[in-house]
Amino acid sequence: MTCKLRWGMIGGGEASQIGPVHRLGAGLDGMFAFTAGALDHRPEEGRAYGQRLGLAPDRAYGDWKEMLMGECDRDDRVDLVTVATPNATHFEITKAFLEAGFHVLCEKPMTMTVAESEDIVRVVRHTGRICAVNYGYTGYSLVRHMRAMVLRGCLGQIRLVKAEFAHGHHANAADADNPRIRWRYDSAQAGVSAQFADCGVHALHMASFVIGKEVRRLSADAVSCVAGRELEDDVMVNLRFDGGAVGRLWTSSVAIGRQHGLTLQIFGEKGGLRWSQEQPNQLYWMPLGANLQTLERGQAGLSPEADRTSRVTVGHAEGMPLAFANIYSDLAEVIHADKEGRAPDPLADLYPRAEDGLRSMAAVFAVATSAKAEGAWVDARPPMFR
Repeated sequence: MTCKLRWGMIGGGEASQIGPVHRLGAGLDGMFAFTAGALDHRPEEGRAYGQRLGLAPDRAYGDWKEMLMGECDRDDRVDLVTVATPNATHFEITKAFLEAGFHVLCEKPMTMTVAESEDIVRVVRHTGRICAVNYGYTGYSLVRHMRAMVLRGCLGQIRLVKAEFAHGHHANAADADNPRIRWRYDSAQAGVSAQFADCGVHALHMASFVIGKEVRRLSADAVSCVAGRELEDDVMVNLRFDGGAVGRLWTSSVAIGRQHGLTLQIFGEKGGLRWSQEQPNQLYWMPLGANLQTLERGQAGLSPEADRTSRVTVGHAEGMPLAFANIYSDLAEVIHADKEGRAPDPLADLYPRAEDGLRSMAAVFAVATSAKAEGAWVDARPPMFR
């Protein structure tokens, strides 16, 4: 019987939106035990909340530096640390834990600059530690089935990818002074991009993940539809992938009537696929010259990649926490394999890596550069990958 891995979390406190999803995902399959945490920027509140969640008093830390010092010298140190703090702190915390020999799952964005992301990639390569980035939507069973269909040639040569991540939750101009919204459009806090860096990168990463190709060049049109916003709330991006596929990506926070709005369509020479995160149990498959088919999560005859990431029987909904759980399941298998000196299950080797975080950050800066240049085509690749 395989022992549970020890898991720690930084950020994700009581008022966090993402913290509970991570705790559900990490604990769902019984592979991780929540062992340590520094959950709040207010030390005493973080310690108290950690203990309410079941952490031992000496492992409910006041801040990440205290947690790093406290865990480093323990024989039962945590195996994986999740970083779910504000964006601008990701680089410093992630790098420190990697250099101390911990595996890390970092919320996106991995860093705030391309240079920082390249630094993380170099640290990963030097230490041999895992740095995963939480593009958690690629954990959905049918997203992995889409990837399997593409890689097995079911669609033939991929011609066109259409990705969207559009919602309308920031459309009200009266929310201009709402602190939960205002910071996203302030370059001092959010960096060079708002909506594309927040949501567009999820759609971009999913597109690359499914077709197995990276973006080479892009052209962007970014606008601020709500007056007074420094950074964009709507972006349209044209993409050119390695291998010749064309991409169209739209992301918006002012699309009233759209809720979550993450969708992906893939069109090849032999057929097309369509999937939406709001209806994740169905994948629509249209073979060339045939009838439209609805593939159901959990049905017989799907790929091993889909079967491995499906937990309940067909017809029952699986949602976002289970998609996150698939990322944690991948990491658990890879960490166990490392401990045991064996090769990991290839089906677990699909988690998003530091290199994906770097490519996303390069795309964020490329979009900002292109938009300022009225849609000029720019190289979307990180300098170290050119």
